[in-house]
This record gives sequence, C-alpha cells and structure tokens, in this order.
Amino acid sequence: MTETCLDPAAPLSKQVAVVTGAARGIGEAIALRLARMGAAVVLTARDQARLEEVKAAIEELGGKAMALPCDLTDETAVAAFGERVGREFGRCDILVNNAGVAVLRKPLVDLPVNEWDQMMQTNLRAPYLMIRSLAPLMIAARYGHIINISSLAGKNVLPEGAAYSASKWGLNGLTYSVAEELRQYNVRVSVIAPGSVNTHFGGGGGTKDRTRMVQPDDVAQVVSLLVTQAPNSFVSEVLLRPTMKP
Repeated sequence: MTETCLDPAAPLSKQVAVVTGAARGIGEAIALRLARMGAAVVLTARDQARLEEVKAAIEELGGKAMALPCDLTDETAVAAFGERVGREFGRCDILVNNAGVAVLRKPLVDLPVNEWDQMMQTNLRAPYLMIRSLAPLMIAARYGHIINISSLAGKNVLPEGAAYSASKWGLNGLTYSVAEELRQYNVRVSVIAPGSVNTHFGGGGGTKDRTRMVQPDDVAQVVSLLVTQAPNSFVSEVLLRPTMKP
C-alpha cells in the first residue's frame, strides 16, 4: 500500500461500503482503499481476529470501520447481517462481493461433492444472499453500486479447476442479469475478473513470478474507479490482467 492517510477530497464521504472476504488479500486491500476515500466500511468474513486487525488499520488512517463476522453461506446469518447494517447505518451505498474459495489442480471426476458444494455456496450463493439482503437498502435510496469479484477463470476454460470456473461463470451471469433488474432503481452492478492475483488464494501461485502477478491493490484501484464513475453510466465488466506474464 502506497497511501497512508485519508484522501483529502474524500469522494465517498458519508457513504457506507460492505466488503466480504475483508480479512485478507483482495478484500483487505479494497476495504482500506474505500476507507481512505472516506467511506465507512463494514468488514465481514469468518476470521474475527483478522477483521479486527483490518479495522484497526483503517482507524489508524483516520477512517471508520465495523468488523461484523458472518458465515456468508448461512441464509439466516446473512439476513441478520443486512438487518444490522440497516439498523446501524440506515443505508448501504457499496457492496463488494469478494469472498471466494477455490479447489484447483484436481480433475472434476476426482472432486468430492462437498468441495463442489463449498465453491458454489461461497462463490455464487453467497453473493446472491448478500444482494438479496442489502440491495433493498439501495432500492429504497435509489442509489448504490454492487461489485462482484469474479475471475478470468469465469471467461476461459480451466482444466483441473472446472468447478471453480463454473462458479465464476455463474457469478458473471448473475451480475449481468441483476444489473438489468436493478438499473431502474439507479443501482449499478459491475464485475471485475482478475487473472492470477498475488495472494495465497487457491494454494498460491506455484512457480509463477509473484511480483508480476496482479496485486491486491490493483483490484482495489479498479473498485475505486468504478464507484466514482460519472452517475449517468457504469462499467459492466473489467478484465484485469498483469502487464507482464508471470
């Protein structure tokens, strides 16, 4: 991270942003970036200890954050999460569905059903539940932006990662369809599909040069651009690739 303090222009002042998978990696980078832009950020993931660390980092910057752990695959828990956000803030301007899991390097015929279910529940069902829980606040306000973090695996074939790829293809379809449903309420819905990102997601980058990979803050920068887009238009999809192949 190169920025160490709040953006003096604070383009997201008075806005509330919810970021899933905010305990580390891409989600942490997005949360920090949105906080620096002036948003109050609701951090969610299962790891409460790490969420508290991210919250403390935001507060050190002079930003505002709430750590609110949630099992995003639990329908009841997600509904309660949305109700809590509504009670605490009365609004949700930005929702970033970033949480995801991957089981890679395993042929589909060898993939246990529970691992298939885990990927579908986290990568596809959880964004649906979060949208279902928080989009009503955006509809009521006639304002909001939902950003789903997908993957280039949702645009290309991925041998030995078929289930992960399928979950991201599904997330893309969900994004484009719900964008059409919500645009009448002035709610924008976008998807970002990065290539390999320098995190330990999916077991790490193997022999790839990690310095050439997309960095978490590269994804956060795209999020910042999307949420400050001029109000009469929105970017539906961003494919994010490394400049140099790792």
